[in-house]
Amino acid sequence: MTSLDRPAADIATAAPAKPSNGTHGARVDLLTVAGMIAPGARVLDVGCGDGALLRLLAETRGADARGIEISREGVAASMAKGLAVIQGDADTDLADYPDDAFDYVVLSQTLQAMRRPRWVIEQMLRIGRRGIVSFPNFGHWRIRAHLLLRGQMPVTENLPDSWYDTPNIHFCTIRDFVELVHELDAEMEKAVALDRYGRPVRVDVPWWFWNLFGEQGVFLLHRRG
Repeated sequence: MTSLDRPAADIATAAPAKPSNGTHGARVDLLTVAGMIAPGARVLDVGCGDGALLRLLAETRGADARGIEISREGVAASMAKGLAVIQGDADTDLADYPDDAFDYVVLSQTLQAMRRPRWVIEQMLRIGRRGIVSFPNFGHWRIRAHLLLRGQMPVTENLPDSWYDTPNIHFCTIRDFVELVHELDAEMEKAVALDRYGRPVRVDVPWWFWNLFGEQGVFLLHRRG
C-alpha cells in the first residue's frame, strides 16, 4: 500500500470548530481552520481577504493574528475592523519574513490563485512552525460529472466564477495536494475533507474516497525534523 492509498484515518483528524459567540456566521472551512489552531498562537493569514479568519481567530482563539493581502479593498476592509493587515503579494513577499516568525501560517481558499503554489507552501513551512492549507477540491464527483456530461468548466458554490472571470489559475485535487506534501517532505498532522454541506467526510477511507466526495480539503502541516 502506497502512502497515497493508505486510509485517511491514518492521519489525526480535526472536526470543524463549533459555532460560538463571535463566529459571525463564519464559513465552515474557517471554523475548521480555527479549530486546528492553539489558543494564543501567533498566526499569519496569507491572502486574508476582508479579515474574516483573523477576526474569528482573535475572538475565539485569543490569537495574535496578522494578515497579508494583495487587494486594496481587502486591506481596507480588514483595517476597518481594526485588524493588523499589510498589502503584499504572497508569491514574492513571503521571502521577506524570517524563519519561525509565527506558530501557524494559513492559506485559506487561496492556493489555487497562487502563481507559485509549491514555493508559497515551502515559505509557509519556513516562516511558521505549522502551516494550514484549505482549498476547493477539483476532483469532486460533481465537477467530474459536469466536465464529462456538459463539456464545460463547472460553476459551483466553491468555484463561483466563470472560466474567463476566475482568479484561480492552479486547480488541484485532494490527491494532487497529498502528493505535493510528500514531495515537500512535510508531515500531515491533521486533515479534513468537507462535503457540500460542510460536514467532515468519513475518515476510515482511502484518499480516493476523499478525492471523490470532499468538496474542500483542510490540511495541517509541519516540517519534518
